[in-house]
Amino acid sequence: MSAPRPALVPSPSEEQAMLLDASVRFMDDLVPLSAVRARADGADLDDEAYRRGAAGLGWFGLLAAEAHGGGSASVDALLDAALIAAERGARLQPGPYPGHSGVVRTLSAVADPAHDAVLAELVQGECWASFAVDEAGPCELRRDGRGLRLVGEVGRVAEADLCRYVLVAADSEDGPAQVLVRTDAPGTEVRTLEGLDVTRRWGQLVLDVEVGPGDLVAPPGAATQALLADQERVGALLTAAEAVGAMASDLDQAVAYAKDRIAFGRPIGSFQAVKHLLADASLAVEMATGLVAAAAVALGGGAPDGAELAHAAKAFVAERSVGVAHDCFQVFGGIGYTWEHDQHLHLRRLFADAECFGSAGWHRDRLLDAAGAPR
Repeated sequence: MSAPRPALVPSPSEEQAMLLDASVRFMDDLVPLSAVRARADGADLDDEAYRRGAAGLGWFGLLAAEAHGGGSASVDALLDAALIAAERGARLQPGPYPGHSGVVRTLSAVADPAHDAVLAELVQGECWASFAVDEAGPCELRRDGRGLRLVGEVGRVAEADLCRYVLVAADSEDGPAQVLVRTDAPGTEVRTLEGLDVTRRWGQLVLDVEVGPGDLVAPPGAATQALLADQERVGALLTAAEAVGAMASDLDQAVAYAKDRIAFGRPIGSFQAVKHLLADASLAVEMATGLVAAAAVALGGGAPDGAELAHAAKAFVAERSVGVAHDCFQVFGGIGYTWEHDQHLHLRRLFADAECFGSAGWHRDRLLDAAGAPR
């Protein structure tokens, strides 16, 4: 049975509803939860079919300009992307969609002809790309006798083994820089990581790679810093949207179980303690949903508070989503801890999403910086 609609917005437009309906059918047909489970057990996924199908639905062009083959279902392109992300999260879908979308938005905004071919690949679903927010600090862009070299590690990238490109932030003597790295380039190593979230695969990038002029996304300096900040917010927002979908799906399953599970001759959902637990979890989901939707509209529309709302949404969802997963565990009891039950898959996804593209603490620090508050 497919996951319920997370309803990031209560009344999507006709165009948004058509996009969502087609996307839901696509995900339920190609990668249902049974396929997610099989992948967690070691089975391969037809990643090319998934990418091509998603591209055909327009997922990867939502944050690209029309001149670069993009286009959105409505005037709120980032909200459209967040709607897709929420549906993906409800179904625990594979693939680095938030990171991929952030790379597309960045390359389209830079509008450098040197990157047009890569951007076309990404919009058409020929490959995946991503970036990472590494709280340990960026890599280094160094000058040597032969030119520029990118040296360092990117600690954690979702689906790194599927990505052809990764945008890597770096410090340089001229200021912040960002390099578009091919994961198969000499001097680039993708190391497989074991992680709590088994619905996706994780990798670490180890870099000592030569950087050509066309590999720099923009000249080092303040302009690149602004690109990095926007990228971080988009990745965080779309990750929060995926988490909202997973939260809503997990909660709906817990509510259904509370209605069906009988104890002492009554459904456990009739007991006051369980009702209060589910009511609190439902409130958290509703608050997270509204905050993510508002942040998507504000950030996508260039509102003055868009950046702050994106940071606030990620911080709030990162904390509350883990709490909701724990509450659902309390309802399911021992059965929720078994490998055969879907509950642990949601908890694993939500724990990982809480750290992806910045933890709650990292985003609160960004809010403090914006407010000029000491920390």
